[in-house]
Amino acid sequence: MARLCLPCSSIRASSLSLLFRSPILSRTAAISFCSSSDFADSVAKDDSKRGPLKPGLYLVGTPIGNLEDITLRAIRVLRSADVILSEDTRHSGKLLQYYNIKAQLLSYHKFNEAQREQAVLTRLKQGEIVALISDAGTPGISDPGTQLAKICAKENIDVIPIPGACAVVAALSASGLDTDEFTFVGFLPKHSGTRKERLVVSSNETRTQIFYVPPHKLSQFLEETTPYFGESRQCVIAREITKLHEEFWRGSIGEAKEEFLIRQPKGEITLLIEGKEETKAENPTESQLEEELKGLISDGHSLSTVTI
Repeated sequence: MARLCLPCSSIRASSLSLLFRSPILSRTAAISFCSSSDFADSVAKDDSKRGPLKPGLYLVGTPIGNLEDITLRAIRVLRSADVILSEDTRHSGKLLQYYNIKAQLLSYHKFNEAQREQAVLTRLKQGEIVALISDAGTPGISDPGTQLAKICAKENIDVIPIPGACAVVAALSASGLDTDEFTFVGFLPKHSGTRKERLVVSSNETRTQIFYVPPHKLSQFLEETTPYFGESRQCVIAREITKLHEEFWRGSIGEAKEEFLIRQPKGEITLLIEGKEETKAENPTESQLEEELKGLISDGHSLSTVTI
C-alpha cells in the first residue's frame, strides 16, 4: 500500500486517512491528511538528505492569500535561514507559525531599508543565509527588496530567487485577455503629471496593461483612465486572488465605472486592460503611388534612385 501525506488547513487530525484505488499503482493507496506543522516537519526530514544551503540573499516568494500556496523549497529556505527580513513581522509571523518555522524575524520595509542595509550586508559577508520576504508575493516587485538585491549583485553576493505565488501572473492567466505580451505597470505614480504620462503610454500599447489599484481608489482610477483608454476598452478587475472571496469582474471600462461607483470593493486589486487594437496599414492605390512618384521626381530625385 502506498501512503501520501497531504496538508489540509481544514483537517487537523493527522491520523485521518482515506483509502482509494489507484489506477497508476494498480493497488490500494492511502492518503493521510496532516497538519501544516506535520507537513513542514516532513519537508525538513527530506531536506536533511539534500545538504546545507549556500550562503546568500534568498528572495522568497510567499502566498498572496491562501497559505497553502507556498513551495517546498520556500519552506526549506525559511527553515534554514539565519535571519528572515520581513516587511511586517506580525503578518509574516502568522505564516511562519502556520508552517512551524522558528527562524529569527527582522523588520525590513521601505521606511528602514537604508538603516538596515549595512547590517544585512555584514551578515551576508560573514556567510549567513538571509531570506527576504514581503507581506505577499515576490520581494522587490512593488515591494521592498530591489535596492538590497542591487547592492548584493554589485558586491558579488549571491542573490537567489525562490519563486512563488504572483498576483500579476495569476490574474493574467485567468483574465481571458491576451497573454502573449503584457506590461506590468504596478501602482501609478502619485504625481498627477507623471500619472498622465504613464496612462498616455499605456493606452497606446497593443499589449495587455496590468495595474495594482488600492480598493478605495478604484473608482478614481477608472475615471482617470477613461480619457486615454476610452469607455469601450475591455478590462478585468481581479480581486482577492486565492482568497475566500476571490472575484474576476469582466467588462468594458465604461461598465466598470458604473458598477464600482455604487459598490466599494474590498481587498487587493489587480486590474488588467486590453491592449490597443492594431490598425492594419492599407496598401496604397496605383494612383497614390503615381502621385508620390511624381512628387519625388519634382523634388530632384532621379527615377533610378526612387524606391516606393
